[in-house]
This record gives sequence, C-alpha cells and structure tokens, in this order.
Amino acid sequence: MNGTQIRPACPDDEEGIRRFLAGLSLHTQTLRFFTGVANPAAGLVRTLLAVDERRDALVATAEGGEIVGHAMSYRGGCSDVEIAVVVTDRWQGFGLGPRLVDTLLMRAAVRGARTVGMDVLGENRRVLRLIRRLWPDAEMTVASGAVAVTAMIDRHGLFAE
Repeated sequence: MNGTQIRPACPDDEEGIRRFLAGLSLHTQTLRFFTGVANPAAGLVRTLLAVDERRDALVATAEGGEIVGHAMSYRGGCSDVEIAVVVTDRWQGFGLGPRLVDTLLMRAAVRGARTVGMDVLGENRRVLRLIRRLWPDAEMTVASGAVAVTAMIDRHGLFAE
C-alpha cells in the first residue's frame, strides 16, 4: 500500500481507466461488472469517470500514476448511495478496497447519505466477508446469483479517522 494515493477521478483518466479495465483478469471483471470487459466501450469508461451532483468516482494510483483501483457511487436505488469498487488483481488483499470504500462513503456522508447499497455476485466471498465485518447488521437479499446489500453508513466510524 506504500505509494498508493486515492483521489477523485477526472476526464484525463480516460486512457488510464481503459488500461486498468483491460488489465483486470476475466474473473475480477466478472466479479465487478457481472461480465467481462476486455475491450471497454467508450461509454463505460465515461460512466466510470462521471462526477456530478448524483455520481462520484475515485481512483487509486500506484507510484508513477498507474490506476490500480476504482470506486464509484451514485444516488438512487433502494439506499441513499449505491457503490461499486474494483481493485486490480495484483493489489487485492492489501486493504486498498476498504480504503476506497471508506473514502467514498466519507464523501457521500458529507453530502447527506445515511444508507449504502451494493450488488455483489454471490461467488464474491471476499467482498461478502468484508461486508459482514464492516456492516454486521446489513440487510442481504439473494436473487439470481447476486446479493443485494443495504446498510447504514457509520458516520462516527468514518469521521473518527
């Protein structure tokens, strides 16, 4: 995790996000997007970088500026904010995903969000364990191989850091 930085995504990240997505294993692509995205369409790349009154996006970069993680949120759905996070394969397991989640939720809480939602592929055991650790009282509903998660944002825990 040394040398990594989390910052807001910007339009200049388009090529970096394209390389990042193409560099994810098919397994990681499927866990995040529920399908492979070996050749990410321009519309997907723009969506991942969109920041406005309803959407937020962060990137995690390694030394040299390579994008190694992405997190996004948007208002709507069954909770105040829906989130999605993905970390490149070689950076998984080092705590970068939880850092992205914390930063994203802190930004959402400042804007008034109190609940968080996400859809997780049922086979994504690592993320489901993380959710149980972060939100032991989360509501989880299984449908069609995916788990819909809704939880309260712990504002005290986020702002304690």
